[in-house]
Amino acid sequence: MDNEHIRNLCMSFPHVAETVNWGHHLVYWVGDRDIGGRMFASTDLDGSGVGVLSFHCGAERFHELLEIEGMRPTPYSAKNFWVTMERWDVLRRNQIEDELRRAHALIFEKLPKRTKTVLALPEKESNKVIRERRKLLATRARPATRTVPKK
Repeated sequence: MDNEHIRNLCMSFPHVAETVNWGHHLVYWVGDRDIGGRMFASTDLDGSGVGVLSFHCGAERFHELLEIEGMRPTPYSAKNFWVTMERWDVLRRNQIEDELRRAHALIFEKLPKRTKTVLALPEKESNKVIRERRKLLATRARPATRTVPKK
């Protein structure tokens, strides 16, 4: 198991987007984050973090997974039922795949109705909405220039 296999698996799920966050984490989102998508998993790209794979597992699985040697609560996200695998051999390949499918499904169920509505659109229309949203966010992020009247 490695980052490339995780990427191929996660990108095969419906409505998945990816970003690089915090300098060295490849983050997988259910739905684009600009339209209200949410993270369901992330991998450490350069090995400088506390683990190799983090994912949402839900309240039911959280304590069960933490009983496995090499699993730990994800820093800053454990309260939201995220766990981190310290190394690739903590779970078998099929277990990792099952956990990621579950994480995707759990997060999809929690998405706001407006986000699910955009995701249900045909791909061309959905992409248009996402592009428009990004443009809107970009204009909001730019600092407003203020002109000072001449005296």
